[in-house]
Amino acid sequence: MFESLKKKLSALRGKATEEPQQEPQPQAPAVAKEQPQTPRAAAAAVGDSGRKIDEKEVDELLWELELGLLESDVALPVIEEIKNGVREGLVGKRVDRKFTLDQVVEAALKNAIESVLKKSEFDFDGYVRSHEKPVVIMFVGINGTGKTTAIAKLSNRLQKMGLTTVLSASDTFRAGAIEQLNVHAERLGTKIIKHQSGGDPAAVAYDAVDHAKAKRRDVVLVDTAGRMQTNANLMDEMKKIKRVVRPHLMIFVGDSLAGNDAIEQAIAFDKAVGIDAVILTKIDTDAKGGAALSIANAIGKPIAFLSTGQEYEDIIKFDSKWMLDRLFSD
Repeated sequence: MFESLKKKLSALRGKATEEPQQEPQPQAPAVAKEQPQTPRAAAAAVGDSGRKIDEKEVDELLWELELGLLESDVALPVIEEIKNGVREGLVGKRVDRKFTLDQVVEAALKNAIESVLKKSEFDFDGYVRSHEKPVVIMFVGINGTGKTTAIAKLSNRLQKMGLTTVLSASDTFRAGAIEQLNVHAERLGTKIIKHQSGGDPAAVAYDAVDHAKAKRRDVVLVDTAGRMQTNANLMDEMKKIKRVVRPHLMIFVGDSLAGNDAIEQAIAFDKAVGIDAVILTKIDTDAKGGAALSIANAIGKPIAFLSTGQEYEDIIKFDSKWMLDRLFSD
């Protein structure tokens, strides 16, 4: 997971390690090697005393950082934010001589990336628990991103929270979609509202919400047909579903392996119907990590969950610390 981005960040740290060899006092890195310091301690070591951090050194590192992040499909605005965070943390500052430049760069990088990731967090569980019932959640995205499976995983998660769910089979466009959702409903023991294939998807969603109100169910999960963001007719159909059931949450489901394409899709869907949060799927096989780092920043909406496998339990709440630990793990 995120192997490409991890290698780029690791290489950058390695490059920084080479710099102290040019210093006239070679004993400084040796001391740090014998007494490893935590990134937090290294960050605290940057201040007004010690060896001055050269601006040229930082700019060279930032150039390497930019190339590495671009190769990992990280969006340009995010790269600029990370670079600015590192630059502000290092340029013009001094660092205690017992720390290597490598340690200081790692601390600055972590702080900058953590700042980006913090904006991506969303307390889905708290939102659902505190919201008036039934909570209506509509899922959108293109074909093949794992949208229907993500809905089943969320239904399972909500049931384990003690909440009841109703599935709306509003993907009446694809022949096997209703059957696929029906299989999940039977396995999970939850109610599904479905019409015939080719029926009005907005009518299905309306009936699902009506059923939830009548039976006092907690959450309605509305599946929709996967569609390309460039198909105007199908996008109009989705707008109709939204007008009819007025969902409390619109969730975009994107394939993390699609990289920048997933970001462009999210932007298009947000413009067309409005998105409140994101679920990224196939994160367990995402070697680059660029989409996870960029998508929330690109549309200004948080990441609710990451889908990490094929089982119902393989969905985790997005947590900036979780992702940061994986990006900087050895």
